[in-house]
Amino acid sequence: MLSKKTKYGLKALTYIAKSEGDNPVQISEISKSENIPQKFLESIMLTLRKSGFLGSKKGKHGGYYLIKEPAQIKMSDVMRVLEGPIAMVPCVSLNFYEKCDDCPDEHECSVHKLMIQVRDNTLKVLRNNTLEDLSGS
Repeated sequence: MLSKKTKYGLKALTYIAKSEGDNPVQISEISKSENIPQKFLESIMLTLRKSGFLGSKKGKHGGYYLIKEPAQIKMSDVMRVLEGPIAMVPCVSLNFYEKCDDCPDEHECSVHKLMIQVRDNTLKVLRNNTLEDLSGS
């Protein structure tokens, strides 16, 4: 299941991408419009800023803005930052691989084979969708 952190992060990025003009978007505006608790959103936005998706400006007309064009922000990258590994089990993760404790031979494991297919198809969808696709901008 998608965590609220990731869901809210995607909604916030989409809101910023849809915003008209070059002015930074304030957290309070995103929070109110997207019905996201402001304190939680502040934490999410900080994560997205530290990960290179957003920039921020302080002051009266401050807020957050996209560093890259929406077409350059792949959903696979956002998901990894907010959600962590895309794979459902660690033995098929491309970036966070770990051997399963309960499996003597992952090449013979039926779960492993299935989860590789799930991972590959999930990655295909996430890599082929950008923030531009979500926002329609």
